[in-house]
Amino acid sequence: MRDLVRRIESATPPGRDRAVDALRALAILGVVLGHWLVTALVADSGTVRTASPLQYMPHLAPVSWAFQTLAVFFLVGGYAAARGLDSSRARGGSYGRWLGSRMARLSRPVTAVVALWAVVAVLTLASGVGLATVLALVKLVWSPLWFLLVFAALTAVTPLVRRLHPLWPLALVLYVDVFRFGFDGPAALGWINVAAGWLVPYCLGASWARALPGRRAGWGLLLGGSAATAGLVLVAGYPASMVGVPGAAISNLNPPTLAAVTFGLAQCGAALLLIGPLRRVLRRPAVWAAAALVNLCAMTVFLWHQTAMIAVTALGLLAGRPLTGLHTPPDGAGWIVARLLWLPLFTAALLICRSAFGTYEQPRRPSGGRVVAQGRPVRSEAVRDA
Repeated sequence: MRDLVRRIESATPPGRDRAVDALRALAILGVVLGHWLVTALVADSGTVRTASPLQYMPHLAPVSWAFQTLAVFFLVGGYAAARGLDSSRARGGSYGRWLGSRMARLSRPVTAVVALWAVVAVLTLASGVGLATVLALVKLVWSPLWFLLVFAALTAVTPLVRRLHPLWPLALVLYVDVFRFGFDGPAALGWINVAAGWLVPYCLGASWARALPGRRAGWGLLLGGSAATAGLVLVAGYPASMVGVPGAAISNLNPPTLAAVTFGLAQCGAALLLIGPLRRVLRRPAVWAAAALVNLCAMTVFLWHQTAMIAVTALGLLAGRPLTGLHTPPDGAGWIVARLLWLPLFTAALLICRSAFGTYEQPRRPSGGRVVAQGRPVRSEAVRDA
């Protein structure tokens, strides 16, 4: 481990902002842990269906606030895209080449998970598994891909986003919600917010690439976003949960509402305030190595964490009876305690997925300096670009 830490430390460019990588790692891990805690696969009468503990215990909605970290990911994504585009242009590269490289980093791991689950779906249907069960599992794995489609679209328009003030997409989200909820507008209008809502933190990140906002801006986003979110939930009647709840009339996330966007602004403010402390902590080589390794497989972790949970759940069926926290309805404190005990097995299954499919995420470059990841040598450029 000491040798691994030294290799990663020596492969890291001196000017790299390690705090950005730490924020990306925290955002991804927050999404993964959130999905594992608020998603249940209930085995009932020969079928498997999805459920959420928030259906049975709505008072736990504040827990979703800690794990709905997509705004931080878009913040970091906007920053990284703007910095990467500037760096490419400084080296004489074209926009097309820069975009092609970033799209390849997204498409290769996505192709792997889509292809494998297409085969799994066909085989499970052929073996006699019910269509409802197969659809529930495939939807669980493929539904997070909407996030990558939005992220890819925003990446493609990064040169335009850099000229856009975050208040413009925020105003669009406000107008959509006012018309949708205040004047009984069509529900389909809310899908405009899928792009506009996540464009807000992405714009903030692109602005950050030009100049890091001060602590006053961070506090303003944190306090202003928190106050706006509290007002929307307590006064305007928005849902308290910041993740989707099956069967709920309104979701803050699908599509994003104004409450989700203001909550994301509060998270962005907290992230900006953490930059200084994170930079100090990440001077320690061992801490930085952990953050770097997560970033090297961030896409793999995001794409395969639901598969890991499904695999453990499926193997648990071999016990011959429903296992609490794995197959039973998430309707009480006992389920929560049991689910926490299952998390290490989910993590072990995810590590197996990472070993099997992590190579799809690594950039294809000529040989160069090497560090160790995935149990094998990889190029130092991978650490630079992670």
